[in-house]
Amino acid sequence: MSKAIDISGLEAHVKMRRDSRAKRMALRLDPANRCVHFVLPRFASHKKAQAFIDSHRQWVIDRISELPEYMPFEDGVNIPVLGRDVEIVVEKDLTRKSTHIELQDHILLVQTNLDDYAPRIKRFLKKVAREYLTDIMDEKTANLDRKAIKIQIRDTKSRWGSCSVDGHISLSWRLIFAPSEAMDYVVAHEAAHLMHMDHSKRFWALCEDLCIDYDGGKSWMREHGHGLHRYG
Repeated sequence: MSKAIDISGLEAHVKMRRDSRAKRMALRLDPANRCVHFVLPRFASHKKAQAFIDSHRQWVIDRISELPEYMPFEDGVNIPVLGRDVEIVVEKDLTRKSTHIELQDHILLVQTNLDDYAPRIKRFLKKVAREYLTDIMDEKTANLDRKAIKIQIRDTKSRWGSCSVDGHISLSWRLIFAPSEAMDYVVAHEAAHLMHMDHSKRFWALCEDLCIDYDGGKSWMREHGHGLHRYG
């Protein structure tokens, strides 16, 4: 298909790619990158591809407009951290040799000489996430017959956590933006996988037993989890 597909008006929102494994055309929302991926089978015709995107223009616009507002790591912006609202307060000081960040009750104090301090805030919050999520995991597995071999904190796009057969657990640092019951649910979910590498009745029973608020946490992540990508 040599002729370009007309996506005028959607250029900022649609990313097109061909996939040799795809059997049909599809649009997939990517909240992390605030866009929609237009997946095309290898031999999809231009006519059918154009008709498909034309018939789904409003769908794309609606899905993008429904995404929560982007919240940058900037002075004066309020973000949720570990279950409480926190205001980012930046104190610029050109005489400083390094950036100092401190999480207080309702303030994230950033003392810096940098104009672009957002990466430092992100690095700091990842550290907070590692410490907090590791502590929760240790609590969840204290009475289990199997412990996590290693816990990794990542910035995943679609999965909030994972557990491998050898006991390596991965958790998204963005969970610290979620309410405590939602964060607790994800950690409990992966802890339960240490015992059951499936989604059997035994797995869900253990997951629920490990949770502080199973129904509330699971429901929140299902309905609002994609919004955790809005920060930073």
